[in-house]
Amino acid sequence: MTLFHAVVWIDHQSAQVLQFDAEHVQASKVKAHSHHTKQHGSTVRTEHEFFGHVCDALEGIPEVMAVGPSTGLADFEHYAKKHRAETAGRIVAYEVVDHPSENQLVALARKFFLTYDRMSGTPVPS
Repeated sequence: MTLFHAVVWIDHQSAQVLQFDAEHVQASKVKAHSHHTKQHGSTVRTEHEFFGHVCDALEGIPEVMAVGPSTGLADFEHYAKKHRAETAGRIVAYEVVDHPSENQLVALARKFFLTYDRMSGTPVPS
């Protein structure tokens, strides 16, 4: 099933990707793997690997809303814009939120995309 919209909740440890349409929701999770090394910059490499996996999970989704705590969301936005421009171009909004439930995330994203699609003139797939 191809779904047109998605919302991703992300922090530095995990991400939840929810693809949806009017009737369906498809969920997937991405977790960060910590590498305990004494190398300089290993946490940056680990974070970049994690954000890269999140971008991979968003592959092929035309419109994405990214949400999460401010620091994780800002770091993900910076990574996507610097290293994954194609993915960053499909992320149409960033919004700081706490830890909503899956149902709250989908409701927030459906409300956002209803307004966004109408304002941009994008036809909403049925």
